[in-house]
Amino acid sequence: MMLSPEDITRCFTRDDGSYAFARWGRPIAPVVFGVEDETLGVIKSALQAVAQLGRIEIAETDPELGANLMVFFFRDWAELMQVPDLDRLIPELGPRVARLEAAEALQYRAFRFDEAGAIQASFVFLRMRGAMAELDAETLALTQAVSLMLLWSERAFSARAPLATLEDGRVVVKPEIAALIRAAYDPVLPAAAQDPSHALRLAARLALDPGV
Repeated sequence: MMLSPEDITRCFTRDDGSYAFARWGRPIAPVVFGVEDETLGVIKSALQAVAQLGRIEIAETDPELGANLMVFFFRDWAELMQVPDLDRLIPELGPRVARLEAAEALQYRAFRFDEAGAIQASFVFLRMRGAMAELDAETLALTQAVSLMLLWSERAFSARAPLATLEDGRVVVKPEIAALIRAAYDPVLPAAAQDPSHALRLAARLALDPGV
């Protein structure tokens, strides 16, 4: 199903009403903490599949940061306070953890941006409790891969799930979401945008995508 310009605008409109779009401006160099090797393979495969939509390379290391995508799996937010040097990566880690604990949050993502506004690094925190713990590894990995490919709004997927389950049980990125990621990484478009008219440019590219 084709996304309308209004749908696309909502994907990148923050709760405060501002439009904020950003994509990765460099290869993604991931590192994952807190999972077994089998699950690690599922996560990396999902990340590779989604990165291919945007023609983004998955690298062993980032020359500036070493790893520019860090994914943490844990059971309680307090565990983050024991991670060495994490407070250097996440500003005000203590108060942030306290707010996430109070909200009983299951996930949190933080991004860093380069001088052009493109995504430079991302930090993903997944608390494996409740609904999060009930997800199978493939669904969880693919959902997170989609979520970190762009700077989506807080409510981008509140009314439209990014994944679909095929008749054979396989979980895939919905065609319209895959097309939006492809359009977002069109080299003609800027790596970051704050003007809602950017959504119209994305819509124009989606109209030409044969995969929708």
